[in-house]
Amino acid sequence: MTPNLFDAGMESQIDQAVSILKRGGVVVFPTDTVYAVGALASNTQAVRRVFDIKGRANTKGLPALIGDISQINQVAKVFPPLASKLAKEYWPGGLTLVLPKTDNIPLELTGGNETVAIRIPNQPAVIEMLKRVGEPVTGTSANLSGCKSSLNAAEAEKQLGDRVDFILDGGQVSGGVESTIIAVNPDGLKIIRQGAIKESDILETAAKNGFSA
Repeated sequence: MTPNLFDAGMESQIDQAVSILKRGGVVVFPTDTVYAVGALASNTQAVRRVFDIKGRANTKGLPALIGDISQINQVAKVFPPLASKLAKEYWPGGLTLVLPKTDNIPLELTGGNETVAIRIPNQPAVIEMLKRVGEPVTGTSANLSGCKSSLNAAEAEKQLGDRVDFILDGGQVSGGVESTIIAVNPDGLKIIRQGAIKESDILETAAKNGFSA
């Protein structure tokens, strides 16, 4: 029998967050950098609510978080070999892959684009939450648009408390460097945003696996 990875309090929080997300609700939770606002990425109404909660322009797409690489086909229409190699090297962690979206991911999530940004955050409780939900969840920062990102549950509560359905309290997070964003297409890769993973490391990983930028 596998022992519980989390104490009873965290288990209860994860269960509650999963239940709310599956019902189409909106949950705040910690990632490896900041607190995030989550809703089912495939639920158009819930996605629209996330935009409303943040006061974010709906032309700016939201990233989708998954709990395991096996869930990639729920959010990405294609998963090129280079993307697979990079994901296996850097997930969970500070890599966001931009790939063509599946039909069940609404254009509301992507700001009208046919691509979607995908990541597995390096936060054990949230990985477990995402696995139990069983499908992609939005992962935009838990703050009002233009305001400071939340690094703990109290900060998230102050900004968004009356707008969301639940806040999963995972303690203080680092507020570390944002993820590196990479678009992968048949011709290679394009680094969209420099972040936690150095460009030189990305290119080295690609080269070791027979790919070039």
